[in-house]
Amino acid sequence: MMLGLLLARAGVEVNVLEKHGDFLRDFRGDTVHPSTLEVMHELGLLESFLQRPFDKATELRVQVGNEEAALADFTGLKTRCGFIALMPQWEFLDFLRDHAQTYPSFRLMMNTEATGLVEQGGRVSGVRARTQDGEIEIGADLVVACDGRRSTLRGVAGFTVHNLGAPIDVLWMRISKQPGDTGGTGGRIGTGSFLAMIDRGSYWQTAFVIAKGGMEKIKAAGLEAFRQRMVALVPMFAGRIAADLASWDDVKLLSVSVDRLEQWWKPGLLCIGDAAHAMSPIGGVGINLAIQDAVATANLLAAPLADDGLGADMITPYLAKVQARRMFPTRVTQAVQVAAQNNLINPLLDSTRPPTMPFVLRLFNRFRLMRRWPAYAVGVGARPEHVQSPEKS
Repeated sequence: MMLGLLLARAGVEVNVLEKHGDFLRDFRGDTVHPSTLEVMHELGLLESFLQRPFDKATELRVQVGNEEAALADFTGLKTRCGFIALMPQWEFLDFLRDHAQTYPSFRLMMNTEATGLVEQGGRVSGVRARTQDGEIEIGADLVVACDGRRSTLRGVAGFTVHNLGAPIDVLWMRISKQPGDTGGTGGRIGTGSFLAMIDRGSYWQTAFVIAKGGMEKIKAAGLEAFRQRMVALVPMFAGRIAADLASWDDVKLLSVSVDRLEQWWKPGLLCIGDAAHAMSPIGGVGINLAIQDAVATANLLAAPLADDGLGADMITPYLAKVQARRMFPTRVTQAVQVAAQNNLINPLLDSTRPPTMPFVLRLFNRFRLMRRWPAYAVGVGARPEHVQSPEKS
């Protein structure tokens, strides 16, 4: 949607395909980081964007046993916004759609699922899609696959996926928030357990980290045993956990994968976002990396795509430039995530000893300046992009 907005803004004819009839998906990426808020500012949309419902997180905190420490402080970042905006993804998508549709060259096709590629003369020349009225084909000088970590189009294209490994899965839940609740957005670490909590104003969005493939073992132990593990980490949940987790239907499994394509493109086709590089939920950076991909893609491709005198085959060299531009931040981010999974989270899940506050976290808690390092890594990241694509007058 962001890429569609940027390209339409530059005068490029764009069709955005969405297989569902609306954007109301729960437990999608809801953390809009300072890097993305900076893009909204550069587009002149930040003020109206922040009129949408959202919650603000200016810091991340972690509780280890009975000790608590501040881990990241976003207020010191040299960005327009020193906070993470916790906004339901449907609000974000609705906002982008509303502004993209002010450009005559933008078209959003709901209930339209891309199912295959049209190839002609050795290059991709369009997509096949399933609609409520049947199968259709849409021709295009360029197809951009933004269809996520289980991308249909990257599979059809035969791209090679490099799997970096993910020894964890995540259980997503909503726990009601009550007056007197303490703490904020951050993590809770107990014996053999790790829980991420996001303060969503009226409820806690929680992510309980488990070993890869461990859901059946947890289910076998019973729902009450799982509730007690949650309460052991967050005692204030005790009086509400039974109602909030009435059945296993209230627990959503996210199967974590960390991978990337060896090559993101072929003539006429480009993959970006999770279709090019699936991220771990660590740091909540996936949506923001995808936005950065979109900005870089528009920066490099908007002018060539808008040039009617430039043939479709002449666009191919720019696709390699997109991958070259975005591969470095992808590698860096995934390396940090894999290191955290393998060296911190996995040993924690295997441990039977009560955890103690690591020395480095004590330093972060004591020296506020040090909290800017993890804040920058999460909130801005490697090689942040800035809007350079033109706006057609």
